[in-house]
Amino acid sequence: MKTVFFKTALVLGICIAATGCGEKRKAAKAAAEAAEQARLDSIKRVEMLQKELDTKATIALLEDEPVFDIETSLGTIKVKLYKDTPKHRENFERLALNGFYDGLLFHRVINGFMIQGGDPLTKDPANEPKYGTGGPDYTVPAEFVPAYKHSKGALAAARRGDAANPMKESSGSQFYIVQDERACAQLDGAYTVYGQTIEGFEVIDKIAAVPVNNRDLPLNPVKIISIKLDEVSVPKLPEAPAEKEETAE
Repeated sequence: MKTVFFKTALVLGICIAATGCGEKRKAAKAAAEAAEQARLDSIKRVEMLQKELDTKATIALLEDEPVFDIETSLGTIKVKLYKDTPKHRENFERLALNGFYDGLLFHRVINGFMIQGGDPLTKDPANEPKYGTGGPDYTVPAEFVPAYKHSKGALAAARRGDAANPMKESSGSQFYIVQDERACAQLDGAYTVYGQTIEGFEVIDKIAAVPVNNRDLPLNPVKIISIKLDEVSVPKLPEAPAEKEETAE
């Protein structure tokens, strides 16, 4: 009887010890994974900070009215940003140069009116019911300039309606491009126009003509591949002064 009891106690002891070792290994593994994730997060924060600094440096070198290429899955639209809407201009520059718009969709397309994009929620099809509600969690103060009308190709900021937004502040990222200026004329003085298409009007028409569902979402996704500085607006760095050639006297 004592022998059986001893063997049972020994087996239990071994199991407890093994369980203890297993728990320690799990804890050590979890700690190592947490440490590695913290390291990766730290690297990502440094990279994001460096990208932001690079973006600020680039913006500081841009001309007053830079040209950006909105490359879409149906062609490229070239837009010039206006100097007289500096808050919207700089916000668009920063988002574009940081790659914010890359991969987003034109989520609201109305033929005979305008095409709208810039919602970060459109990167994930699971968010489709919420398309049109996303952004970078800030707004941009309205910058109405009477001279800037909703002409064809005008680049303007989307926003929430007047009831929820009496100051008519613009969305932090969503924009629309006018396809029919007659239909959009009613928006003059109520939505900030901060740029104008200079090339790619046919692309605007092509996007506006795609089939859509009952929520004006294209049945076949129209994607913003990227928004980048046009080559004519890429800052030219000053050339280093030529070194004087030394000659023997």
